[in-house]
Amino acid sequence: MRCLGIDHGARRIGLSYGDELGVATPLPALIEADEGKRWNALLAMVALRRITDIVLGHPLNMDDSAGPKAKEAEAFAARLRVATGLPVHLIDERLTSYEAESTIAKSKRRDVRASGIIDSRAATIILQDFLDLKIPAPPPDDQE
Repeated sequence: MRCLGIDHGARRIGLSYGDELGVATPLPALIEADEGKRWNALLAMVALRRITDIVLGHPLNMDDSAGPKAKEAEAFAARLRVATGLPVHLIDERLTSYEAESTIAKSKRRDVRASGIIDSRAATIILQDFLDLKIPAPPPDDQE
């Protein structure tokens, strides 16, 4: 299992990688201004890392309804499935960007946001949630 975690946005695509070890690691975000270049870079990343599963953030509303952003993610997931032939798993991403941003000093958030670091941290949280569901934690050692 080689998973690519994605936090999809209109301007940036945050990325992370994880495998059967169960640890998600951030990758550099795709921040090209041209949407076509971002798409091609994403497909190249899938091929380069020999990805077997794509994990995409699903931005549901707080009441569990699917608003416009969730519908965009669903359409992006469908496009990814067609282009790659891979399974695309939609994972609830509510508050992941907030959680990722909270690790950055407020004075640096504007500069950091443009770099895609926050987006890739959010992708890492999304992917880790998926990996935690797929790979059970080892039983605790009995320390008697």
